[in-house]
Amino acid sequence: MNIIYRRAITFYIDHYPKAEKSLKMWYRDFLKLEFNNFNEIKEIYGNASIIANNRVVFNIKGNDYRLVVSLNFKQEACFIIWFGAHKEYDKINAETIPFNKAIQKL
Repeated sequence: MNIIYRRAITFYIDHYPKAEKSLKMWYRDFLKLEFNNFNEIKEIYGNASIIANNRVVFNIKGNDYRLVVSLNFKQEACFIIWFGAHKEYDKINAETIPFNKAIQKL
């Protein structure tokens, strides 16, 4: 799966250094995988939550952090939308939260 704006990983690691190892591990593993649909994601990532707008929420570092991505299976593309601590995740709407445009300025 291709990850769009790969620098998003670096951006979020800078903001959440305790998640570095787990976030990098998810990134390396996800790059190697190919998915045709959400069911295939659930086979590999059983704790992933499939939500509206072609988005998936992954638990990172156990359940300490959440990663929200948007997927386009046809183009084999993953767009990182949001990352943060579980407590922060509880305050957002993962279905509608926009991409953090500060990442584009890196």
